[in-house]
Formats: sequence, C-alpha cells, structure tokens
Amino acid sequence: MENFISPVYRVIGVPVEKVQANDYNPNRVAPPEMKLLELSIWEDGYTQPVVCYHDKEADKYIIVDGFHRYTIMKTSERIYKREKGILPVVVIEKELGERIASTIRHNRARGSHNVDLMSNIVAELLEIGKSDSWICKNIGMSADELLRLKQVTGLASLFKDEEFSRSWEVK
Repeated sequence: MENFISPVYRVIGVPVEKVQANDYNPNRVAPPEMKLLELSIWEDGYTQPVVCYHDKEADKYIIVDGFHRYTIMKTSERIYKREKGILPVVVIEKELGERIASTIRHNRARGSHNVDLMSNIVAELLEIGKSDSWICKNIGMSADELLRLKQVTGLASLFKDEEFSRSWEVK
C-alpha cells in the first residue's frame, strides 16, 4: 500500500440530489444533537466530507458515513442555500460488505462523552465567563444536563451565580 492516498485528499463537491442514504446504517441521532449539528455546520461550515461509494451506473453517491451531515444539507434551507446545494464528498471504492463494515467502524469510533471530562469542560467554560445559556446553546446541552454536570464536579463555585429556587420552579 505504498501508493495509497487517503480519500480525504480528494474531496469533491457533489450536488446533494445525486447523494442517497444507504439502507443499512443503524446509527440514529436524537433531535437535540441534530439541532447542534445544524448549528455546527452553520457556524463552522462543513469540516468533514461525507464518505460515499460512487455507483457509476446510476451516477449516485451512496453514503457510507455522514448521513446526518447529508440530512442537514437536505433539511436546512439556510445551509442548502449558502452551500448552493453542493455537499463535500470523498469516494471510497469498496464492495458492499466492506462499505457496511466501514459504516460501523465510523459509527463506533465516535465513542461517547465521558461525564468527568464534560464536567471539566463545563467548569472551564464557566471559569472563563461563559453563561449557562451560552454553554447550553453551543455545546448542545439542556439546562438539566448542565445542572447535572455541575453537580458531578461538586464545586460550589459553579453555582455561585445561581438562584437556589430556580431549579424548583414548576414550568
């Protein structure tokens, strides 16, 4: 594999209408995370291409990884318009079984957030002056999640600007 070139060095722009989902991806993303993904793409642009297989006969790009980035392009009018309907894509040439394995590897490699590390991140953001609402919006947390992460740290300083009664109000 001495002449191997990673697909990421060959990103192409593909009209989103030529891209389609595969029929085997078990990965699902909850609505709050989809909103965060839409915000991320709006604020930062597409920072990762969608991985596809090119079906030359049908001239379609079948998604291997990146279904949710693709979905955002299809459902967010502002992103579709800004990107002119062009999705960044890299192509891998693999047979179906290998593509399925690749999809699963991509999904599983993402892992999950460690509660202790997230608590440290929240503490750091609060220490540099970010508000609870800023944190919730920009890292995709609900107020309850933020409260729980603050509680995990056990640091009184994280609650210094909070009104005690706020967590007890019925909405």
